[in-house]
Amino acid sequence: MIRSFIASVLCFFTIHAMSAELVCAGGNEVFIVDTDGATAKKLWRWSGEDAADLPAEARRDFNHLDECKPLENGAKLLVCASNGGCALIDRATNRLLWRARARNAHSLSLLPHDRIVVASSLSGDHLEVFSLSGSTVPVFKTPLHSAHGLVWDEKRQCLWALGFDELRAYTLEAWESDQPLLKLKSSYPLPDKDGHDLRPVPGTNELIITTEKTVQLFDRETNSFKPHTLLGKEAGIKSVDVHPSTGRIVISSWGTAIRLLEPSGTIQFKDARPYKVRWLQ
Repeated sequence: MIRSFIASVLCFFTIHAMSAELVCAGGNEVFIVDTDGATAKKLWRWSGEDAADLPAEARRDFNHLDECKPLENGAKLLVCASNGGCALIDRATNRLLWRARARNAHSLSLLPHDRIVVASSLSGDHLEVFSLSGSTVPVFKTPLHSAHGLVWDEKRQCLWALGFDELRAYTLEAWESDQPLLKLKSSYPLPDKDGHDLRPVPGTNELIITTEKTVQLFDRETNSFKPHTLLGKEAGIKSVDVHPSTGRIVISSWGTAIRLLEPSGTIQFKDARPYKVRWLQ
């Protein structure tokens, strides 16, 4: 009986140690939920439909939200939508700190010198760089077919960008000037077409890449691909993210539920279909 009690206590603390908040983007809202429970409870939300400081003519830009990246331990959130809206949101006040528009925006990333790069996907097919302190007009553009994923690599001082059938690395040139540019450093053909999500595996040299039919790992030291150990043969995955402390994996396939691995779990949504899901670090 004592053993059973101890086991229950250990199980309780194990589960709650693995509990953490997730940022989800899908439909017309970005929201935060806790992983402690099988049914999602929204702790915070933002929507272009009711944002106080968003002009009426720009509300439609934030339909079909498809990316959400926390900054500064979740104090700020980068979001974008396939309708073109891109924004930096202050979580405490829901205030827009920056806003722009990029055709079919599918991801974005903060770069040094207060600049943001946006992946403009099909019908845009390029990367756009914006200044947080400047106008909403991009300061630089470069072509990339079906641009979908972006990761700034502080250690290597380069930007990784995922396209339809290749992974590219760019360096920052003339970055302190008012005419910055992304210089293509290298390109690596994907093992499978239709690159979609691109995320770093915390504490490693690896990047996670989701494609049409697989999930791959790319080693940034050897510049080589290999199938993901747990997800290598899974198709149609929209996002994968690894928690930096626990190593727990969250997966979205754009349905009414998201999956968790190590340990396994499922979170069900009654009124949402998350497209991208990120750990709130």
